[in-house]
Amino acid sequence: MSRNHSKIRPRTLAALLVFFLLLAFVGCVKKSPAQVTPTDISVQVAAPFRFVAYGDARFHDPTDFQAANPPVRAALVRGVAAAHPAFICFTGDIIYRGSDTDDWKVFDRETTIWRDDKIPVFPALGNHEFYKDEKTALPNYFQRFPDLKNSRYYSVRAANTLILVLDSSLDEVSGPQGEWLKGKLDHVPAGVDFIFLMMHHPPYTSSDPGMFGEGHSARMPEKELAKLLEDQQPRTHARFVVFSGHVHNYERHEHGGVTYFVTGGAGAHAYPIQRAPTDLYQSKEINYHYLLVEVDHQQLSVTMNRLQLINGKEIWTQPDSIKIALPAEAIPAAH
Repeated sequence: MSRNHSKIRPRTLAALLVFFLLLAFVGCVKKSPAQVTPTDISVQVAAPFRFVAYGDARFHDPTDFQAANPPVRAALVRGVAAAHPAFICFTGDIIYRGSDTDDWKVFDRETTIWRDDKIPVFPALGNHEFYKDEKTALPNYFQRFPDLKNSRYYSVRAANTLILVLDSSLDEVSGPQGEWLKGKLDHVPAGVDFIFLMMHHPPYTSSDPGMFGEGHSARMPEKELAKLLEDQQPRTHARFVVFSGHVHNYERHEHGGVTYFVTGGAGAHAYPIQRAPTDLYQSKEINYHYLLVEVDHQQLSVTMNRLQLINGKEIWTQPDSIKIALPAEAIPAAH
């Protein structure tokens, strides 16, 4: 065999290397749940209607009381079903370990009542959804929520509301998610009175790990998101309402015409927090709870439904409730 046929030319070798690298890259893109166009979901419901918002359940081995409070978690699931919501907005940390198929089986088993009642669940990604191995964790997540079509952030239209679900592991105000969000806020459909933003990490929180040794401070990306919303609220007909979790308690804040709820009381161990003066719910208690959102025309109410288990007995109270309405100038005059 001649020398010319026994060697691969450097230029050919480089071309082959580039070809195989491209194949590998394309294969990775196809497998990655992040590389999709955000989906837009429509819920066939008319005002008035109600839905539930809450998060941080940490579905996990029900005999393990370290990660969560399993009896409280189960009672809250039943309480949510008994409220007969049109759908459930889950603010993240659904399970304890996203890559653990057993934790997801616990979620499947303990929320059977929701599926039996045909209650849709619209989740936001929390940090526990990514736990340990993202390549395993995200497929576990999307397997439970096929309507998301592998969208890590997406929108839901329900009657006179628009829900924008964000992935707070990504930047909310820049990059692809930020451009998507700004586009949604700049082109609000006619007939939308309320825009709900849902994510895991809170833009405002009284929580501070230095106070009681537990909790989470607000991060800069969410603070920038709050600034965006508060700058845009005066120019927007619809009212902005934000639901987040991550902090295992309940909080309510209002800044620049935007109402912010922290609703992380779905079963992960709740802890007391040192309330900031600007926190509109002043309480030294832990608060396992869910929020019931009742939407009407040009107005809505949000009620915190608090659960205590005392000697196995469920004690339900409603220690905080607020009505949110469109400003008078935003309501069309009757003809």
